[in-house]
Amino acid sequence: MIPCAFPLAQYQPLDSEIQATIRMVLESGHYILGPQVEAFENEFARYLDIPHAMGCGSGTDALVLALRAYDIGTGDEVIVPSHTATATVAAVAMTGATPVFADIEPDFYTLAVKEVEARCTSRTKAIVAVHLYGQAADIVGLQKVASARKLLLIEDCAQAVGADFNGRKLGTLADIGCYSFFPTKNLGAIGDAGAVVCPDPEVAARLKRLRQYGWDEKRISVEPGMNSRLDEIQAAILRVKLPRLDAANTERAAQAERYRAGLAGLPVGFPQVRAGALHSYHLFVLRIAAADRGGLLTHMAEKGVGCGIHYAVPVHKMPGFAGATSLPVTEAVVDEIVSLPLFPGMSAEQQDAVISGVRSFYG
Repeated sequence: MIPCAFPLAQYQPLDSEIQATIRMVLESGHYILGPQVEAFENEFARYLDIPHAMGCGSGTDALVLALRAYDIGTGDEVIVPSHTATATVAAVAMTGATPVFADIEPDFYTLAVKEVEARCTSRTKAIVAVHLYGQAADIVGLQKVASARKLLLIEDCAQAVGADFNGRKLGTLADIGCYSFFPTKNLGAIGDAGAVVCPDPEVAARLKRLRQYGWDEKRISVEPGMNSRLDEIQAAILRVKLPRLDAANTERAAQAERYRAGLAGLPVGFPQVRAGALHSYHLFVLRIAAADRGGLLTHMAEKGVGCGIHYAVPVHKMPGFAGATSLPVTEAVVDEIVSLPLFPGMSAEQQDAVISGVRSFYG
């Protein structure tokens, strides 16, 4: 079976180095918020070219901390896409704020600026720009809306670590950037992990307090906080993988181009790549006729190819977040998308099998 994602492929080439790193941490006696976390935070900040990076427990926690650092909570509204991982929306709800869903662009599948503007009210305090699949959202347009209305702009880079726009890394183009290092992500830990980055030293200091009970340097809670600490083993593993991230993303991009060439002439489409954007290709997504999707998924499974749907149910249609919102572009897209296998270490033979499977479905 060719899996849709294969986090083991990130580990296998680095087996001996990661094992040595884990042993080093175990023997150090420092397991939480120690020298490995500090070193990773510094290295990640340098990689992104941003002053401050703070490790935390997960990408969801990163979003919660970002919102809380700007005092967003009960009574506030935060504009989000519905076509995203549930974590984006769950994080807003966890602060007590209300997620307000906006529709997406039909070509890029990221937040449509006009839709965001239409949903702004006096209670709107923030916008979460999700760089979906590794594709840059319309960050310039969203910056204009946020600036004009004095709103917080958060970049959700869970799927876009290493991607950039006009030469600047995603996550550094707004007030604050949030990352997930879940094992399947382009920079994956071996467990849950995340990070928040920002240019403002006061916000960075508050983030570090909030991730650990609101403690000051004397372990006195100067404000209510939470427990979201990056552990030393995960930080050490991320330090091993970070120098290889750009090469892995380049490999993903080459695989994406190979898919486009191999599937040319078929009745399938792809999300467009925004001008000026360097895509990280966390996922490679096809858009096909809704009537064909079930058959294609069955056909590919019979061929030994694992495909996915990211995401089959938009968040505004899930019982936990359902409302009266109508998002016609989102609702059309989710019925027509299929994610093909794509991961570093995927062989040409495996890609050929995927391409052959799709082509044989269309005869």
